[in-house]
Amino acid sequence: MKRQRRLIAGKEASGSKTVGVISDQTSEVERLMKEFESHETHEAVYVRRYREMFQRMQNPLVKFLLELILADEEKHHTVIRAMTSTLKGALTWTRFENAIEGLYNLGEQKDEILKVTEDFMRAEKKEIVEYRKLMRATKRYYQGLFTLFLAAMIHDSEKHVEILEFLRKQLKSA
Repeated sequence: MKRQRRLIAGKEASGSKTVGVISDQTSEVERLMKEFESHETHEAVYVRRYREMFQRMQNPLVKFLLELILADEEKHHTVIRAMTSTLKGALTWTRFENAIEGLYNLGEQKDEILKVTEDFMRAEKKEIVEYRKLMRATKRYYQGLFTLFLAAMIHDSEKHVEILEFLRKQLKSA
């Protein structure tokens, strides 16, 4: 694939009247966008493969486990697509439908969102404690299957707390 040439700001000696130079360099944002696009393509392949396997599967436990993985993979694909669209929109000054927006415009609902965010954080942290208790109580059941599920749920709740902490920080600084 031939790389496009683009105009970039010149780095000439102080006082130079050079406005810019043509360069074959790709910006960091462009490289990142290409990496996201590549990952998005690979993710789509795995989502399709998981879906095909899920649809063919006869065993109810394996089908259930594949359904859990497929839901996460579809979510990952959606997130990667949103990040790619956001970068692509920033580079091309275009607004893509699934781009991430609103980080700096929280509007009138800021206080309400902050309160609900803090409520959710408390609830998620409480759930983590409860899931850990259940993990200890179910260690010997179903060859560790319940422990696996509870560990995954703890991981999800910890991820939710991290997302909510990010949101709270953004709300407080807005």
